[in-house]
Amino acid sequence: MAKIWGKMWALMGLLLFNSVCNVSSLSVNVNNIECVYEYVLYEGDTISGNFVVVDHDIFWGSDHPGIDFTVTSPAGNTVHELKGTSGDKFEFKAPRSGMYKFCFHNPHSAPETVSFHIHIGHIPTEHDLAKDEHLDPINVKIAELREALESVTAEQNK
Repeated sequence: MAKIWGKMWALMGLLLFNSVCNVSSLSVNVNNIECVYEYVLYEGDTISGNFVVVDHDIFWGSDHPGIDFTVTSPAGNTVHELKGTSGDKFEFKAPRSGMYKFCFHNPHSAPETVSFHIHIGHIPTEHDLAKDEHLDPINVKIAELREALESVTAEQNK
């Protein structure tokens, strides 16, 4: 009986985690322009993240122009842009579903390593959630398990 509960909670947790977020982290060597692509499943999902040029304080002088960061939507529109920076945070709502392009441009001649983290969050709408007819069999099984547990508890108390 405990195995059934454990499996049920594990499955529910896995489904919730998979539907709520998508997280990616990586390092990119930027010689000129390097792009990373991430697919967004739903319009309105929150896209957030951050990036930082690794060791920029050690190698960059005050005359270094920094790097540029641009996010392009599946329609080809620029949805987020930062110029001349050593790193920053970003967050915006996806105007549509599809493949987004995250590009780093390094105008300096020396290659730079950029550590990049992105999170795509999806909050399910009422349409995405389980309906009562889907929950009824689960509620019946929970009632059966509760009854069996009470029977075992009563037997132990005798």
